[in-house]
Amino acid sequence: MKLERLLSIIFKLLNHEIVSASSLANEFQVSSRTIYRDIEAICAAGIPVVSFQGTNGGFGIIEGYKFDKSLMDPNDILNLISVLSSLSSIFEDKDVEHTLERLKMLDIGDKKSAFMIDLESYRTEPSSLMNLRQAIYERKVIYFNYVNNKNEFTSREVEPIHLHYKYCNWYLYGYCRGRTSHREFKVSRMMGITLSQEKYLQMHEYKSDSSYSRGHQERVQEVVIWVSPYSLAEALDQFQNSSKVMNSDGSMTFTFSVYQPLHAGWLKSILLSFGSEAKIIKPVELQSILVEEAKKLINIYKDV
Repeated sequence: MKLERLLSIIFKLLNHEIVSASSLANEFQVSSRTIYRDIEAICAAGIPVVSFQGTNGGFGIIEGYKFDKSLMDPNDILNLISVLSSLSSIFEDKDVEHTLERLKMLDIGDKKSAFMIDLESYRTEPSSLMNLRQAIYERKVIYFNYVNNKNEFTSREVEPIHLHYKYCNWYLYGYCRGRTSHREFKVSRMMGITLSQEKYLQMHEYKSDSSYSRGHQERVQEVVIWVSPYSLAEALDQFQNSSKVMNSDGSMTFTFSVYQPLHAGWLKSILLSFGSEAKIIKPVELQSILVEEAKKLINIYKDV
């Protein structure tokens, strides 16, 4: 189509010093006369294309108008494509798709991306993310039911600010009207998300609580776990940011810091998932907690 050809020619000109009419005609399978007409249309659109005479002549864009390629090398472009491709697959964003198409038109030679990014999470429904993104763009107050770390079921009214992807999960950061403070919510725990017609006009100023930060650090404890040789892969996945020591029998000892480990439900769940292939070394109080939890589990299946 003519429009697609015009766009492609524009990006060719932006990415090259000089492009000959014959090479453009050959690439797009049209006549040189058609290329000249395309160049006229591009000039009419306000893009300053100039012609260069001679053996190595052709068309180019006037100096100073072109994008400074030193700002983005082929690796930068490939990295952007990787990130945007993942975002596009989640949000089905037409703007992102158009940006991808334009980036892919740029000449990056035979470069290949060194990494791929997958931001999707099996824990989160894509429709929830799209609804939240819409609320953020339109600055609409949202309502939802939420289950917190204490398994408490609450109703929330929030002014959404941004979505954040970390630890293989999506989080919503916003101002919670009920708590009158900024909060972070794990999207997988948000249910019945509803966009209201109310728009919030002013962002609430975020104020860090230094006393909370100090108290948080004071409650951090060191956790030491022994893991058998048969569960190392899972342990390495779970405790990536720990210090690791390989033992002579092929087992491994993991050491890391946890906020209030005796009350960390996520840690208890992970340790129980290892069964007999892992053992808590420190803190010793956590051993008793796991024993009690194991007794409860046995009691549930006592009739089996």
